[in-house]
Amino acid sequence: MTLIEPSIFKAFSGIRCFLSTRSGGVSPEPFGLNLSFHVGDSPANVEENRRRFLEEARIPAGCLVVAGQCHSDRVACVRAPGVVDGTDGLVTDKENLWLAVSVADCVPVFLADPQRRVVAVVHAGWRGSLGRITGKAIGILSTTFGSVPEDLFVYIGPSAGPCCYEVGREVAERFDRGVVGERGGKTFLDLKLENYRQVHAAGVPASNIETSPDCTIHQSDLFHSYRRDGKRSGRMMGVIGMRQ
Repeated sequence: MTLIEPSIFKAFSGIRCFLSTRSGGVSPEPFGLNLSFHVGDSPANVEENRRRFLEEARIPAGCLVVAGQCHSDRVACVRAPGVVDGTDGLVTDKENLWLAVSVADCVPVFLADPQRRVVAVVHAGWRGSLGRITGKAIGILSTTFGSVPEDLFVYIGPSAGPCCYEVGREVAERFDRGVVGERGGKTFLDLKLENYRQVHAAGVPASNIETSPDCTIHQSDLFHSYRRDGKRSGRMMGVIGMRQ
């Protein structure tokens, strides 16, 4: 199994972040290591895939809290495992509670405050990014947990890159021109840069931000992509938490 573990959190005691890829699962192709129950894969396969992923990441069973995800800008504070409907962001200060999002092109953003021992995760599609969901998560870290931006560390994970993420003009026109590109008569959006800007504008130093160069659409050998594969696409999972 191939797991991605960003380097930016490794210096801090107990804070860990992991992202799955499409390799190492029991589901028939093109699902592979699919970790979603909502894409037409066998529930038994998904259960086994999740078991393998959590075992590889050394995350205890029953300690996962998953954002229900509805392409919103809503962020919830959580303290118990389960599925949180109607939200695309999660925040917790509880140890051994692992925050999870499902991804297959949208931007997963992971945040940690090692000083105050609080972590967060955001699922940022174009709608959530337009609603500044990542900036709102940082606001909750500040107002609820007393975080200051200079103490935050952030990982912006693999997602559809500006090389491949084509959008219509009606979407592009809603974003700042700095994250919109034109090539061959087509319009492309850089959602990683949009979320980086939200993090940096909130006061997080550039040295505290790690951005993955990987594009889920382009790298078909490594990642699931709904844009590329449509309804036959599996889903990766990204998690962040604090070990006791």
